[in-house]
Amino acid sequence: MGTSTRRSRRLMALAAVAALTTGLLAGCSKDSDDSSSNDGGGNGKGKTTLTIGTFGVFGYKQAGLYDEYMKLHPDISIKENVTTRTDVYWPKVLTRLQAGSGTDDIQAIEVGNVTEAVQTQGSKFVDLGKDVDKSQWLDWKNAQATTKDGKLIGLGTDVGPMAICYRKDLFKKAGLETDRTKLATQWKGDWAKYVDVGKEYMKKAPKGTKFVDSASSVYNAALGGGTERYYDKDGNVIWDKSDGVKKAWNVAMSVATSNMSAKLKQFDPTWDQGYAKGTFATVACPAWMIGYIEQKSGASGKGNWDVAAAPTASNWGGSFLGVPTAGKHQKEAIALAKWLTAPEQQAKVFAKQASFPSTPSAYSTLKPAADTTAYFSNAPITQIFADSAKTIPVQYFGVKDQPINTAITDVGILQVEQKGKSPTQGWDAAKNEVKDVLGQ
Repeated sequence: MGTSTRRSRRLMALAAVAALTTGLLAGCSKDSDDSSSNDGGGNGKGKTTLTIGTFGVFGYKQAGLYDEYMKLHPDISIKENVTTRTDVYWPKVLTRLQAGSGTDDIQAIEVGNVTEAVQTQGSKFVDLGKDVDKSQWLDWKNAQATTKDGKLIGLGTDVGPMAICYRKDLFKKAGLETDRTKLATQWKGDWAKYVDVGKEYMKKAPKGTKFVDSASSVYNAALGGGTERYYDKDGNVIWDKSDGVKKAWNVAMSVATSNMSAKLKQFDPTWDQGYAKGTFATVACPAWMIGYIEQKSGASGKGNWDVAAAPTASNWGGSFLGVPTAGKHQKEAIALAKWLTAPEQQAKVFAKQASFPSTPSAYSTLKPAADTTAYFSNAPITQIFADSAKTIPVQYFGVKDQPINTAITDVGILQVEQKGKSPTQGWDAAKNEVKDVLGQ
């Protein structure tokens, strides 16, 4: 998650959850905030031990990559230090970076924190752009981890390209189109058209069902497809003037003030129950959410869920691997970071837990698990997410990007959706909360 995003950015051991993004996981996770260590299988005796600090579940151990690397490099032992939640992980990393000691040889960086790392900690990371072919990664992914003077402080892991996951059985009962291609055409180019489909759904909605899980999910999806968020490229706060925020807010308000939302908070137990009971017909789903839906919906959802292209290309989630300059084994750490984020390894992680690669050359080789493909009505999942990933615009994240987003979704939008406040009252509530976040 993102949340927003492996993210406690976010979620169940993707292997366990079968597919959450590297990103969303930890942030939304409800697990313990304690750190744990795992070595990939080596005992470290007489070897160079490389430590890698991660949050949530990146999938490297689960996909057997640590063991594979150690077999290829018998002189290397790998130890992974895992913190469940990003909001616990990242402050500790910042403290160690600023102290110039105590960092891992490789530190994972979530997309919501990468701008802070770029703007305030750039000198504390090795310039990895000198050691890799940057064309392997999506241009917008590289841009997120590049300093003003051109230093690449992190190599991209996963991304969270967006689609719309929908219950075609509920659509059929509501008398709507069920073909994924035709549906995508109906709402192509504008999230407001997606809302229009929701209005039609609610006219004949099966009893006890709503069109969408929450207004906040629509907000995040729409925001992820714009060129402006909360900061401009120079790091100035523009959230209340941002065209992207205004458009996303307006579409979210059209949901929040209607009868089409189930009014659920994502990753809360009630949201999980909504999947199990089939109480909402659509959800904006990044690639990593595929496994989550499969798990939470259970056997009754198999063959009823389908996937269509989202109204606009959008991203939610994603992470990076950086090498701190304080590390004792920089040369070896750079080599490992390059290998873990190479297209071949990203494809292996996708096969294990559906974390979508940030390396386009891997897309033609990606193969979802057979049971996942069947679960989602044989939708061309890889193609849908790949097409989205290739056209996502460059967005600029700021130091307080995540808390600003939380203020808008968990305060502003919820005021309207769950407490019956007007959109103006919701915006004012969000504005006051953002002022607190920014110390204004």
